[in-house]
Amino acid sequence: MTLETTPFHVGEIEAQRRAGVEGIASSAGSFIRDYMPEQHRTFFAQLPFIVMAAGDAQGQPWVTLLEGEEGFIDTPDARTLAVAVALGSQDPLASVIDVGADVGLLGIELATRRRNRLNGMIRASDDGLSIEVRQSFGNCPQYIREREWRRVEPSTLPATVSDHLNARQRARIAAADTFFIGSGFGVSASREGGEGSARGYDASHRGGEPGFVQVTGDGTLRIPDYAGNNFFNTLGNLIQDPRVGLLFVDFETGGMLQITGRAKIDWAPTKSHDPNAKRMIEVSVEQIVDRPAALALRWQREDDAPLRLEVVDKVIESKQITSFYLADSQGDALPPFEAGQHLAIELKVPQHPGRLGRSYSLSGSPFAETYRISVKREEKGTASRFLHDGITIGDRIAARPPSGEFVLPLGHGPLVLVSAGVGITPMLAMLHAVVAEAENGQRPVWFVHATRNGATHAFQAEVEALMAQSDSVTRRVFYSAPRPSDTAGVDYDIEGRITTDSLLELGAGPEASYLLCGPARFLAEISAGLEDLGVNPDRIDFETFGPAG
Repeated sequence: MTLETTPFHVGEIEAQRRAGVEGIASSAGSFIRDYMPEQHRTFFAQLPFIVMAAGDAQGQPWVTLLEGEEGFIDTPDARTLAVAVALGSQDPLASVIDVGADVGLLGIELATRRRNRLNGMIRASDDGLSIEVRQSFGNCPQYIREREWRRVEPSTLPATVSDHLNARQRARIAAADTFFIGSGFGVSASREGGEGSARGYDASHRGGEPGFVQVTGDGTLRIPDYAGNNFFNTLGNLIQDPRVGLLFVDFETGGMLQITGRAKIDWAPTKSHDPNAKRMIEVSVEQIVDRPAALALRWQREDDAPLRLEVVDKVIESKQITSFYLADSQGDALPPFEAGQHLAIELKVPQHPGRLGRSYSLSGSPFAETYRISVKREEKGTASRFLHDGITIGDRIAARPPSGEFVLPLGHGPLVLVSAGVGITPMLAMLHAVVAEAENGQRPVWFVHATRNGATHAFQAEVEALMAQSDSVTRRVFYSAPRPSDTAGVDYDIEGRITTDSLLELGAGPEASYLLCGPARFLAEISAGLEDLGVNPDRIDFETFGPAG
């Protein structure tokens, strides 16, 4: 691999190296496209706001929020995003957002915890902004606090500008559970193309329990960096250019607290206020623009997850995976879900501040009276270890209604369900759904799964039982390191790993939809390989779990 073949610049690659995931650049980069997939275009077009990062006249990053009436964001084509709104006159970016400006955008839907990122350049701004897309990629829903929005009549109040945080601003930051961060990258040989391709900005979301951002006595902000997708876009930018922008939104009043400063990264914090922090970002504040009631949008968060679930069964599925069957604690019917969606749960873990939120795919039948989540034990995973070791039958768990866009495509076309490891969980729900609906027409399905061997092979009997109910399901199980006790043709079908060639050899045909779930590197290699071999990108959908490593 050379720098010219990766979308990651040298700062991002260095950040990946320091974090011990330097192999990411060789595979996970295929998640980052130079156009918006159809799902992203649809997602952006229905948003009531979008977050933007850019640089002022001195190149200092700022983050702002653009809002508008329904349809104010449009995607005329896969490489153009148009925003029919202008920045307010008090915004620190108002005078510099024009043709030729580099911008980073974040589309985020707080109510459903979906988010997609986009980087590009402004090509026209006569009637709003027309942005040429350079990079487009999705993000996982972890750490997003769910909020419902509404509009109020806008008001204009004067902004205040200062170079230090006052007591009220410190309190706002200390109480925040969400903020947005903007950073830029400079000249790098890893960016190909024409004008402006050697620089740009990223906008990103950060979330945690209230108090996760610490304000020190001298006004320095200490921000924990949690486990994520391992792309390290923000930290990679900060390695190249320590200037940074932050945006704290007052969701109840519509106020925006915009901050710019300089960041320093502590790669191995020994004294941290947050035990889950992998790294710590320390921001020295240089300028603050405080804009009260700057937005017409208001958001409301339900502090407590609305579902109260009781664990009615706990089943060990393999050496690493355990399933939890959940019912309504009052005996009421559970909200329905679509096969492939996930359940966001909130745990009260001893010695952990606040609630710990995690999302797990629903692995059971959408027609069952209970939910089922199947969790892989991660040796360094606070939530998974607590679930495996601390949760028993009869315990209660708070959750939010099922959500997610990774669902079965409409129609009766062939399906190729491809998973690795615990990525099997949403595929099980999909297999249950397809088999249950077989009376409406036999839909050809190939159930393709990869695992190490029989000790890690979960749900083997369940898949075989579902196959016995349908003549249209074909199994292909890959063992990368079978044991002597594993039987070829019974426990597994093929020794080795899933490849794109092996998927096309199934003969599903050009109308087949490929749904993929597993580690990010696995998904990147398979999805890129399918595209290279001629599969239409619109027929490939995927869901990742855990970090990209």
